[in-house]
Amino acid sequence: MAKRDSFGEFEATSLFCPRCKRATRTRRKLLLVLPSGNKYDYVCAECGTAVGGKMDNDPTDFYRTTAPPRPPQR
Repeated sequence: MAKRDSFGEFEATSLFCPRCKRATRTRRKLLLVLPSGNKYDYVCAECGTAVGGKMDNDPTDFYRTTAPPRPPQR
């Protein structure tokens, strides 16, 4: 029997901020859209210090991006 993933993906709502010296709310910022998935950065909602990161394994956003327009052919 195949083991089913029961959690899906976790989303950090609060992490320890070294600058504020306590656990604070976080905001997720998209850093990169890669072929292997998206890379996110978590920042403190109070002071903006980077407090963590996350890499998801969903490449759909990468394949949804469009290529730059081609110059007209002569």
